[in-house]
Amino acid sequence: MIKAKKSLGQNFLIDNKILEIIVNTIDIENKTVLEIGPGTGNLTNYIFKKKPKKFLAIEKDNKLAEDLRSKYLNNLQIINDDVLNINESNLFEEKVIVFGNLPYNISTEILSKWIVNLRDNVWFEALILMFQKEVADRIIANINSSNYGRLTILANWKLDISKITDIKPNSFKPKPKVDSSLLFFTPKK
Repeated sequence: MIKAKKSLGQNFLIDNKILEIIVNTIDIENKTVLEIGPGTGNLTNYIFKKKPKKFLAIEKDNKLAEDLRSKYLNNLQIINDDVLNINESNLFEEKVIVFGNLPYNISTEILSKWIVNLRDNVWFEALILMFQKEVADRIIANINSSNYGRLTILANWKLDISKITDIKPNSFKPKPKVDSSLLFFTPKK
């Protein structure tokens, strides 16, 4: 049995209804997909059912990466590293669709890194990312609202953003102490 590591911010998504919502956000058939933090592979299973052309995953946890390698053999390329150490634009020849139940303790750092490093050659078609609800509310805040701030400005600088759904703690194991939100990002033209 896999035990979540608090130090890595692990909370595994186990709600099949939410997993369905996530993979149905965008058509991924015959597309290249990147999953950040696949954990135990719950979302990974749903992604495979949608028949992506190529599928990569970045998993920092050595044990989970090893388990995923043995489970999916050659069908899933696993990069066993911290996503903050990766230059995603060097991984792909075409634009990718990114799914991520990001560790909440570094979620804004990951998003900020991706936005700041965006150049004319955008490496992704869409980002479907989960955040702590409080952070998601800051990302999508309206001007002159109490949540509006640097994160709102940065995220909306180069990305169009919409909220897909809010997610309760009982959708995860172990249950986080906060609600979550799923956001959909596409690069601005």
